[in-house]
Amino acid sequence: MKNNSSKKNFKSGFVSIIGRPNVGKSTLMNSLVGEKIAIMSDKPQTTRNQIRAIYNDDEMQIVFMDTPGIQKPQNRLGDYMLKVSHSSMRDTDVILFVVDDSKSIGKKDSDIIETLKTNKSKKILAINKIDKLSKEELMDLINMYSKIGIFDEIVPVSALKGTNNDTLIKVLAKYMEAGPLYFPVDMITDQPEKVLVSEIIREKLLMYTDQEIPHGIAVDIEAMKKRKDKDIIDISAVIYCERESHKKIIIGSQGRKIKGIGKAAREELEMILGSKIFLELWVKVKENWRDRENYIRSFGYEDK
Repeated sequence: MKNNSSKKNFKSGFVSIIGRPNVGKSTLMNSLVGEKIAIMSDKPQTTRNQIRAIYNDDEMQIVFMDTPGIQKPQNRLGDYMLKVSHSSMRDTDVILFVVDDSKSIGKKDSDIIETLKTNKSKKILAINKIDKLSKEELMDLINMYSKIGIFDEIVPVSALKGTNNDTLIKVLAKYMEAGPLYFPVDMITDQPEKVLVSEIIREKLLMYTDQEIPHGIAVDIEAMKKRKDKDIIDISAVIYCERESHKKIIIGSQGRKIKGIGKAAREELEMILGSKIFLELWVKVKENWRDRENYIRSFGYEDK
């Protein structure tokens, strides 16, 4: 693709993706840009930081900002995540509000809608998971949300199957304005490699653990270096959890679980980074780190 940012009609802009937890925001963003940028899980609050993914074509650049699911905070980390979500709604060209196939508007969605009523940005509603709906059910949902009267457009999608991705991009394009190329055309995210690596490891932890454990996990990349003589990247990462009992669960009987987590993470990282990976994982306990400011900041969750 050529760099056409100097063209007279080139457009660009920022789109903030918001919604309550577990409606498929990260899956939708990944689907729209055609690459895995944000980790995915069926567990709520998977996304903790604002993640930028960049869509490019010959006529425009759209910078998507994926945000943590909006819900009442339970700890200081939750406070931080809520700030990230709300701050993303300021100074953005378009707010893309994602809901799922729920037949009624619940309290969390209602609270977000009330916030959106006072926001001056353009608002697009994406109804996700339409593969689970009949045509009649979908029309009922469209009518229900249309009556609220704050959405500039409503687009039904299936993030998992990529249904109506092109339609959604065309709709968003209408609200982009003449502007510069904010990022190089070959750039799909502004996340550093270390952040991507830690997030992939955390994703595998989410897949392998249950109940309250995933929410109390953080991953810190202590070392990441490519060998001089071989196409191998050595990565050393520490998994932090909040209880000794959680540490035992993560490690598993005879270390089987941590080995499975490491294997799954290594295989995906090799595809993403295009090199062989030697991955070392360690598990340590930091009690109640989600309520301790110094730990939250040390893991990269801080206001910027």
